[in-house]
Amino acid sequence: MVATNTPESLNAFKPIKLKAMKEYKYTINGNKYNVAIAGIEDNIANVVVNGEEYKVEMEKEPEPVKKKVVVKPVAAPAPAVAPASGSAQKVNTNNAVKSPLPGVIVEIKVKVGDEVKAGDTVVVLEAMKMANNLDTERGGKVTAVLVSEGESVMEDTPLVVIE
Repeated sequence: MVATNTPESLNAFKPIKLKAMKEYKYTINGNKYNVAIAGIEDNIANVVVNGEEYKVEMEKEPEPVKKKVVVKPVAAPAPAVAPASGSAQKVNTNNAVKSPLPGVIVEIKVKVGDEVKAGDTVVVLEAMKMANNLDTERGGKVTAVLVSEGESVMEDTPLVVIE
């Protein structure tokens, strides 16, 4: 805080009785000063110096610069392998291998048309900094791959449909 008033302009104010918030003692060039800050309102401080009261205008502190949050769009994931029977909405996901927990698809080990046996790994999912092999519970033919590598998935998201 910097006082911007000159001593002459400070004397123009009428003295008022105020209770001090803070008191300081200074010695400048051998002169002793008892300074009491009686109160501050906005950028005006009521100051008592050696018994004389002054109103001191202080420079306002600059507003902190607010950083703009920049949200960068995530690159669209590469299109998943097209389901064998049309669009993803028409696929019966009842027979799908589903994500057991939220994570990111690291690797897809099958493609549409592949024959799989129960226990075969079809997708590798990274969750909680660990790679998890997701295996089929039953054998059959892969009819749709509903995700792509690098895609984030939530729990119970259908990943690969096996008929």
